[in-house]
Amino acid sequence: MTKTKKKGFIVEGTYFDYPSLFLIFFLVLFGLVMIYSSSSFVANRDFGNSTHFVLRQFVFAMAGIIVMFAFSKIRYQAYKKYTTFFVFGQIALLLLVYIIGVSKNGSSRWIYLGPIGFQPSEIAKLVIILYMAHVCTARAGDLKTLPGTIKMFIWPGVLIIIIAVENLSTAIICAAIAGCIWFVATPKLRYLVLFVILAAVFVAGMVMLQGYRSDRFEAWKNPETSEKGYQTMQGLYAIASGGVFGRGLGQSIQKQGFIPEAQNDMIFSIICEELGVIGAAGLIIVFLMLIWRFRFIAEGAPDRFGSFIVVGVIAHVATQVLVNMCVVTNVIPNTGVTLPFISYGGTSLVFLLIEMGVVLSVSRQIEPIGMKEEYDQQ
Repeated sequence: MTKTKKKGFIVEGTYFDYPSLFLIFFLVLFGLVMIYSSSSFVANRDFGNSTHFVLRQFVFAMAGIIVMFAFSKIRYQAYKKYTTFFVFGQIALLLLVYIIGVSKNGSSRWIYLGPIGFQPSEIAKLVIILYMAHVCTARAGDLKTLPGTIKMFIWPGVLIIIIAVENLSTAIICAAIAGCIWFVATPKLRYLVLFVILAAVFVAGMVMLQGYRSDRFEAWKNPETSEKGYQTMQGLYAIASGGVFGRGLGQSIQKQGFIPEAQNDMIFSIICEELGVIGAAGLIIVFLMLIWRFRFIAEGAPDRFGSFIVVGVIAHVATQVLVNMCVVTNVIPNTGVTLPFISYGGTSLVFLLIEMGVVLSVSRQIEPIGMKEEYDQQ
């Protein structure tokens, strides 16, 4: 391997983190398989074509992979000078949702450009990652004081509050991303405790302000009797009927109209039903392997900015996987969070693959000498 060359916005080097790339490809492919399995019955019933959902997801997956490779060739340092601009642009985009946004399931989260719709809050995750990685690097001195820390959280806080009005679950994930990057930059336990308390108070306040969120707590506590607990109960039936080894791929009963939109937030329940505990555990292991691999990239990054970017992506993937699986198993109230790479949703997959591209850009700049120790340990 030769030393990485840096020319303008483009990074060129012989090193590439193929283990991470393989895991990303595996998750995308597994997601396509499970989307077809979980949606084929409903797609055939509603559209006369059992491949309706998986074909749409496949198109977005191919587009996302192309964009991922494009972003992997851009030097991540180029984003530093634009992070504040990204935040202001993101605020404008989120406010635009209230003007031209389309409501789904009672919440206005979507903007449509012709036939293609997307949630601006999905972009906010990457914006917060880049912004927090930059300020934690450029303003390291502010991390030592509480006023400096509060100042650092002002703009991410504005983004999170705007998102929370219509999408509390995504706001929680964004807060977790910001908090994780900040804590890695300066592991002050007393500040972390204060951050968690303030976040909990904020979440409680948002729940009390909007009644439908309180209904979700009732459905969580008593899913068998609550009017809102139907989806949760059907998901639990699917998990229980899967047993250790599952019914077999494509053999789910609950996907046949019992679980509403089984290919979306509740797809993990179909995985449990068809592939059993073994399949579900295998998927969790793959996610852990991806996070473990990203940890090596973060440690080998040539600067703190790159390291914090990867930490933010780790926080995003880990938090979203954990929240989704806890919702499906009714450990926490239903929040409407998708399972990364797996759930149906084309634009969310594209934005996630963009994040993967930025991580791969960091990995391209790892010097071979810095990687030798890692390979010796493995």
